[in-house]
Amino acid sequence: MSLFKEINEGNVYFTKSDININDLDWNAHPSFEGVYLKHLVKGDKTDNKFSCHIVKIKAGFQIGEHIHKDNWELHEPIEGVGKGFVEGKEIIYKLGVSAVIPEGVKHSIVAGDNDLYLLAKFVPALV
Repeated sequence: MSLFKEINEGNVYFTKSDININDLDWNAHPSFEGVYLKHLVKGDKTDNKFSCHIVKIKAGFQIGEHIHKDNWELHEPIEGVGKGFVEGKEIIYKLGVSAVIPEGVKHSIVAGDNDLYLLAKFVPALV
């Protein structure tokens, strides 16, 4: 089983509740076609301290250059291969790679020949 499938079929446990990740909806990204988000941990569960999301970028699509003015971000690819660009530096996104993106730093991600999945964690919470 792939790491994405392991995570997607797992659970998130909170002190007073838990969720089955497979039951969560995929949400179309509001700005980038072919990009979907599954919100694993939202700010309402963490006093807006952090959030965590599975991001799916369909093959041939991308998250265009953007910044998060007030959020640090950590990308951890969990399936597929693609390219990340952080302030112009190219990073091959694949298993075993993590990218730390400070607040206010331009970044983008391009999926390769197959869908690219990654965990994106934000401090403070994005949503």
